[in-house]
Amino acid sequence: MTPEELAAAVAADEIDTVVVGFTDHYGRLLGKRFDADFFLEVGLTDGTHACDYLLTVDMEMEPTPGYEYASWEQGYGDFHLVPDRETLRRAGWTDRTAVVLCDVHQHDHTPTAVAPRSMLRCQIERLADRGFTARVASELEFFLYDDAYRTAHDKGYADLRPAGWYIEDYHLLQGARVEPFVGAVRRALRASDIPVETTKGEWGRGQHEINVRHAEALAMADRHVLMKHGMKELADREGVGLTFMAKPHSADAGSSCHLHVSLWNEEGANVFAESDEVFSWFLGGWLAHVDDFMACYAPTINSYKRYVDGSWAPTRIAWSHDNRTAGFRVVGVGSSKRIECRIPGADCNPYVAYAASLAAGLRGIDERIDAPPEFVGDVYQSRELPRVPRTLEHATVAFRASAVAREAFGDDVVDHYAHFHDIEVDAFHASVTDWERTRYFERI
Repeated sequence: MTPEELAAAVAADEIDTVVVGFTDHYGRLLGKRFDADFFLEVGLTDGTHACDYLLTVDMEMEPTPGYEYASWEQGYGDFHLVPDRETLRRAGWTDRTAVVLCDVHQHDHTPTAVAPRSMLRCQIERLADRGFTARVASELEFFLYDDAYRTAHDKGYADLRPAGWYIEDYHLLQGARVEPFVGAVRRALRASDIPVETTKGEWGRGQHEINVRHAEALAMADRHVLMKHGMKELADREGVGLTFMAKPHSADAGSSCHLHVSLWNEEGANVFAESDEVFSWFLGGWLAHVDDFMACYAPTINSYKRYVDGSWAPTRIAWSHDNRTAGFRVVGVGSSKRIECRIPGADCNPYVAYAASLAAGLRGIDERIDAPPEFVGDVYQSRELPRVPRTLEHATVAFRASAVAREAFGDDVVDHYAHFHDIEVDAFHASVTDWERTRYFERI
């Protein structure tokens, strides 16, 4: 939607609200709702401000100490939200509303380095310096429940009723039962200029997958964020609940966010199809630096519960052609040739995950890191391949110590996100879980 199209829709009394948003480290959409006339008059050109504590809060929105970027000592001032006009669109999941995503800037009009969208922009610029653009896609899974969010909260998120009662991978009958909601998602996203390709049942009770058309990296990350937010609003309105947790139930498969990536040159050709060398170097760098960037792909405590042998989630670092036991699956031929990274879960922040993927691949190109030989067979059965890190604590230690991550992102960004993950780890270690009570209450 162009500003002129928005103005016409406002004049016709079709739109009266504009949501102005950005994401925090978790990938949650934060921001303000503007009166549409005021947005056209002021917000579109001047943007708006928000408190910089939003890039230091935990999941409960508590400002946490120890950040260099913002603190009580610095007074928690404002940063500047700059609307990206390319993202302006109708919010098809709600009425009379448009939405625009913002870059986060400091008062001197420079990008805020620790903002997720800034991180991805930086890697896109590095890629452009080498004559490449990245086309990417997020393959996102989620669990759907008959319980509304408020009901789930009041039940302590226990004993929820999944929307399906048996594993429904590709089952059209079970998919038809949730079509009132999933179909509404497809239509809402299409109305929001987010083109959906397919939806399908997945390998869990009440689990589904949604695939959105590929795009350049920043546009795809924007689509991903808006898709998750819009789906939650729709669920709220329809009285159901859904989750993008990586592993909501120990007995079911986890939810992934497979990242599909290909590089394109200035002539509009797929570089992976044109150059075996560049393909091998990008893949080699991505494989070699999984440990360095794992915290970017798996940013929560729960992320690591997903990596179980035989569960469709990767447990070891290897690549293979069209092999779903491998962490990196090469698919497509010719212009569709791409690398599918199966490591991230549905809980990843797409800006950060794509930034890490491009940074690792760029390192491979710059250092000419050839990919190892293709693994043939069941990767789960290999005891010689390196494992993905087992916990967020392990991943954070590697990220903080990584010279590769520091070169790609900068010391300030690495230190900021390492501290963010430390806080999450500390919060978990201080919590008593249901598993502990069930295991130890009577029998210890």
